[in-house]
Amino acid sequence: MHFLETKLVSFVRPVFGTPWMRFIAYLGLCAAYLQGGLNKLTDFNGAIGEMTHFGLSPAAPFAMLVIILELVASLMILAGFFRWLGALALGAFTLLATFLALRFWELPPGMERFMAANSFFEHLGLVGGFLLVAWLDFTEGRTRQT
Repeated sequence: MHFLETKLVSFVRPVFGTPWMRFIAYLGLCAAYLQGGLNKLTDFNGAIGEMTHFGLSPAAPFAMLVIILELVASLMILAGFFRWLGALALGAFTLLATFLALRFWELPPGMERFMAANSFFEHLGLVGGFLLVAWLDFTEGRTRQT
């Protein structure tokens, strides 16, 4: 089995082991947050409506904080500037938002509950992805130890 794995790795590493592929992975992980932040920024009334829908008050300051968090933390990850901090911030935000917005256990059995449960666990996967980004930043020596 080791021989097969070695051959497969040597075949895919020239593409998947490149810095630009890592950037594409980071971009994919941050895409929803970039899109969400830009949508909220260009439709601030819609962002306020979203905050109100989830019971966050005062809605306008919460909307601004979410816009700033989604855009700045995503850019930190993409630029590699305190990448670990941006990843942990988006991971924590995603975890909190998931428990706020996707309480599938409160829904009656049926399609809506099924869809909310799927989305809930997909968001937990995003949290895991952000934890992995932070972990990689720490283990690859990109962060200074004091």
